[in-house]
Amino acid sequence: MKTSSRLLSLTIAATLSLIPLVSKAVPSYARQLNMACTACHSEFPILTELGRQFKISGYTMSAGLTDLPPLSVMLQPSFTATAKGQPGGAAPHFADNNNFALNQLSLFYAGRLFGPYADKIFEPDTAAFLNKFGVFLQTTYDGVGRSWAWDNAELRFADNGTIFDKPVTYGFYANNNPGLQDPWNSTPAWSAPFSSSSLAPTPGAGQLIDGGLSQQVLGLGGYAMISNTLYFDVALYRTAGPHFQKSLGVDPTGETQVPGVAPYWRAAYTKAVGNSNYEFGIFGLAADTYPGRVRTAGKDHITDLGLDSEYQTSFGQNDVTALLSGIYENQNLHASQALGGAANSSNDLWTMKATVDYLYDKTYGGAISYFLANGNNDPLLYSGSTKGSPLSDGVVFQLNYMPFNKSGGPSFWPRSNVKFSIQYVMFDRFNGGRRNYDGSGRNACDNNTLYIEAWFVF
Repeated sequence: MKTSSRLLSLTIAATLSLIPLVSKAVPSYARQLNMACTACHSEFPILTELGRQFKISGYTMSAGLTDLPPLSVMLQPSFTATAKGQPGGAAPHFADNNNFALNQLSLFYAGRLFGPYADKIFEPDTAAFLNKFGVFLQTTYDGVGRSWAWDNAELRFADNGTIFDKPVTYGFYANNNPGLQDPWNSTPAWSAPFSSSSLAPTPGAGQLIDGGLSQQVLGLGGYAMISNTLYFDVALYRTAGPHFQKSLGVDPTGETQVPGVAPYWRAAYTKAVGNSNYEFGIFGLAADTYPGRVRTAGKDHITDLGLDSEYQTSFGQNDVTALLSGIYENQNLHASQALGGAANSSNDLWTMKATVDYLYDKTYGGAISYFLANGNNDPLLYSGSTKGSPLSDGVVFQLNYMPFNKSGGPSFWPRSNVKFSIQYVMFDRFNGGRRNYDGSGRNACDNNTLYIEAWFVF
C-alpha cells in the first residue's frame, strides 16, 4: 500500500474549499453594536463597508448597550440530491442519494474579549486597553462526519494611530486559517459559495491556500489599513502538533505538514465612491511541506499567488456585490514523487471564481458563481480522474430568503436571523472529463447537486 502523500492532502483541500469554512455572520456582533444584521452584512456572510471596518477594528467596536455575553449559535439542517446516486453511499451512514443532514452545528464566542464586562471588572484604564482585544472562536459539530472539532479561531488586538500624518487602523492577530483575517469576500477563506453540501461529489484538485491548512496550523500576523485605502497584511504559519490537533478534534493523519514557517502576504487598494466600494488586491502563501506528514523523502514546496477584486454598491434597500479571484499554484513535488503520490516532479494548478450576488429589499437574494480549475495532468496526484487531470468547471445558482434580516429576532435574544437557500451546482467538466464525461466513469452532469438549507443564527 502506497504511503499517504500529497494526493490525500489535495483531495482534502478540494473538499474543504466547497464546504462552509468561512467565519459566519454572528448575532453577538450585532448585539454588541446594537445594530441590525444589515448594517454589517449584505446577504450574510457578505460584509458591507461597516462590516469590513468592524473586522479591521478587531471585532471591538461597541455601542455599550448590552449586558448579554458574546455568544451565538448556528444550525444548518439541509437536504442534498445529486443527479445520479453515489455508489456505496454519499458518506458513511448515508444513502447514495436524497439525504437529509445537519450540515453543521456551531457555537461561537465572538466579540470583545471580555464581552460587555471589562468595565465592570477592571479599572477604567485597564478596561480600555482590554477592550482593544477581540475574538472569533467557533467550535463545530459536523453532522456528516458526526464529530466535534474546533473551527475558525482568531484573537486580535486593534488600535488607531497615524503614519506620515495619515490615519491608520492597525492590529495583530493569532489564528488557525490563512486568510481568515481578511475583510473582503473575494479571498479563499471567504469566497462563495458560502455554504455547500458535504454529501455531494467535489472535484479532486485543490490549492493549499484554499482550505488546505485550515484548522491545522497556528499563525501570527499583523495588518494595517492606511487612510481607509491601502491595506497590508503579513503572517507566518506553522502546522500545530498532532497531539494538540487531536485534543481539538482534528485528525492529523495524512495532512500536509508545514514544519518550518509558511509566510502569508496580502495587499489591497480600496476606494469608496458614493454608495459604492471597490477593491483590487494580491495575496499569497509559500510553504515547504512534508506530504502526508512523511519526512523520509524530503520536502515539497508550494507557492500560491492570487489576485482578487470586489465591487459592492447599494441603492435603497438593495445591494449588488461582484467578486472575482484567480490563484496560480506552483507545486514542487520531489517528495511526493519519491513517495509515489505524484508522477511529475513539478506541476502548475490555477483556479478562478467569479460571483455576482443581488439582495433585494434586504430580504430576497440571488447569486450566480462560475468556478474553474485546471493545470498539468498527473495520473498519481489526480488518481480520481482516469485522465489524471485537474480540469473541472461549472456554475452555482442560488436563491435566498431572509424573512428576519431587517427586524431581527425576539427581544430576549435580539438580532437572531435565518436564511433559507436553494442551491444548484451544475458541472460542465469534472476531473478532466469534458462535457458529459467526468473522467471518473460518471457523466459530469451526474454530479449536479440540488442543495436546500436553512441557516439559523441566534
